[in-house]
Amino acid sequence: MGRTGIQLLFAGTIFSSAFLLFLVQPLIAKQILPWFGGSAAVWSICMVFFQAVLLAGYAYSDWVTRRLRVRAQATLHVGLLLASLAFLPIVVAARWKPTGAEDPAWLILGLLLATIGLPYFLLSTTGPLVQSWVARTPWSARVYRYFSLSNLASLLSLLSYPVLIEPRSSLLQQAAGWSWGYGLFVLLCAGTTLLVAYRWPAAVPAPQAQGQATAADVSEKPPRWSDSLLWLALPALASWLLLAVTNHITQNVAAVPFLWVLPLSLYLFTFVLCFESDRWYRRGVFLPLAAGVLLLCAFGLQNHVGSDVRTGLPIYVGGLFVLCMFLHGETARLRPAPRYLTRFYLMLALGGALGGATVGLVAPHVLPAYYELGIGLVLTALAAAAVLRQRIWLRISGVALAAGCAYFLMAQIASDRSDARHLMRNFHGALITFDVRRLHPTDSVRLLSHGSIKHGEQFLDPSRRREPTTYYGATSGIGRAMAAAPAGPRRVGLIGLGAGTLASYGRSGDVYRIYEINPQVFELADSEFTFLRDSPARIERVLGDARLALEREPPQGFDLLAVDAFSGDAVPVHLLTAQAMDVYLRHMKPDGVVAFHVTNRFLELAPVVARIAELKGLHAVLVSDDAQASRSLDPTDWVLVARDPAVLAREPLRGAVSPVALRAGARPWTDDFNNLLGVLK
Repeated sequence: MGRTGIQLLFAGTIFSSAFLLFLVQPLIAKQILPWFGGSAAVWSICMVFFQAVLLAGYAYSDWVTRRLRVRAQATLHVGLLLASLAFLPIVVAARWKPTGAEDPAWLILGLLLATIGLPYFLLSTTGPLVQSWVARTPWSARVYRYFSLSNLASLLSLLSYPVLIEPRSSLLQQAAGWSWGYGLFVLLCAGTTLLVAYRWPAAVPAPQAQGQATAADVSEKPPRWSDSLLWLALPALASWLLLAVTNHITQNVAAVPFLWVLPLSLYLFTFVLCFESDRWYRRGVFLPLAAGVLLLCAFGLQNHVGSDVRTGLPIYVGGLFVLCMFLHGETARLRPAPRYLTRFYLMLALGGALGGATVGLVAPHVLPAYYELGIGLVLTALAAAAVLRQRIWLRISGVALAAGCAYFLMAQIASDRSDARHLMRNFHGALITFDVRRLHPTDSVRLLSHGSIKHGEQFLDPSRRREPTTYYGATSGIGRAMAAAPAGPRRVGLIGLGAGTLASYGRSGDVYRIYEINPQVFELADSEFTFLRDSPARIERVLGDARLALEREPPQGFDLLAVDAFSGDAVPVHLLTAQAMDVYLRHMKPDGVVAFHVTNRFLELAPVVARIAELKGLHAVLVSDDAQASRSLDPTDWVLVARDPAVLAREPLRGAVSPVALRAGARPWTDDFNNLLGVLK
């Protein structure tokens, strides 16, 4: 094989490994999202797993290139590649479904390890391992361009999934396609490994591992300990900022589906630019930009410009790009000679894993709100002072920037503590309750919010405490469905508690069975609001994912089931599938109504429900309420589904319902197929 053919084989192996590496991430996350309530935190935990296995892969690459001869490497690596085929196809076994009592984070890590652990590990080893072999060839000077190529492949994979793959294929098809792709990768990687063992059998291990040295090696000074520390710290901060900015913009700026793709794409793009060539990162350009961005992002944490979608989105997405260019650009400037390449990548991976684990695993347990972004900005300014330590005025500027960022962080914390009654945070997100004082005291309310999403409010005036508010007024779809329900004692199911507003419709003899995945929502509904304890109905509580709970329970015989979980960016699509409808129907009385709250600024979900109803031979109508009758109510859209069309013609539904317009050619959503991109408004 000629030089060009060998280079193409190396490039193809690295490209395919990186493409599959990032393609499996949304694929496997989508499989398990339904089991954990569709929470955005699932993605953060998956990212922690991917970064940890990436670290293990880089450690393996560093060890084998320093400790084993090339033919021993080939034997070991080809054996692992063949063993990894036993994990195919990559479908998560049903035995990993949660019961509701476990810690979701550790369960997710365990099932990922059992499902894709070895294949993902081997994909992770490919980049540094193949590059270490390239470093021993005549074209070793261009070795870092292969790192840029791998990040380009990752970026293309990430962007292709929601646009090209997800809308056109089911989950089983995706898993099968990825598995065939992985089989092709195994052939490429095994061929590359055996080729290196045949063509350059004495090229590995590196000379320093065998006590040998050449004249060229002597001139390659080992990296300083301070440089090695920066190899760790700079990527750690970039990973930290990636997840922190993603949390901030998806929770506090705009609950837009797929918004997490934008920061991750820019993060990868900075890797591509900084390691492709030194011409992209220029200190004279990015240092002043980074200084301004640090202060602007920190200022936005305690000012409305940082939470308004028109200003907050460009500030934090643009800021992430600039700061990652600085962090990755400085990392690239510190890259060592090729003989230290695997150690360099090992430190990069360790830094990325530490940064991701801090935000994804530690922060939800130690910080009461999303303060990790402010902390990350302070640390980035201090890192700048460390990187630019040769010039005293730059070091002083970095420390001054850190002080400025710390001031705005303290202002954010002080503002939260002065306005908020309670700040609570766990795996499922951050919750805040606060009072809103209005001109007329009887109009003052207590509000529960999850980032930018309002989860309910209650009047503070004792005489108005039982009035339905926000999305649940008497003229809303759920309010009319409540009024149209049978006159006798009712059995009502609620998926999603919020402040507990719907309990205000409860009457003596009624039973309200509430399904809620977040235990802290129950805590706040009890301590901060009175809807539950004021209700004459008997309240039953079920903690855990509603669908999994309903699948385990005997038929409940609901007169009405309200499914209220679709207002945020991480839509729990497992509650909007044909199989989910089957579960709901099993628990309904023959004349029962399933009410879906589909109010969403960014997604058109009513046709999704109507298409499933059509598939199942059910009847669906839309109730849109502009809520002009009261300032305490919000405009809403509810889709009501019933077996009997006469049920949907009862008063006060008659005259308020309208048919749902269906999109031509839209496929019904199932557990195996859904397409959020296709329902974007």
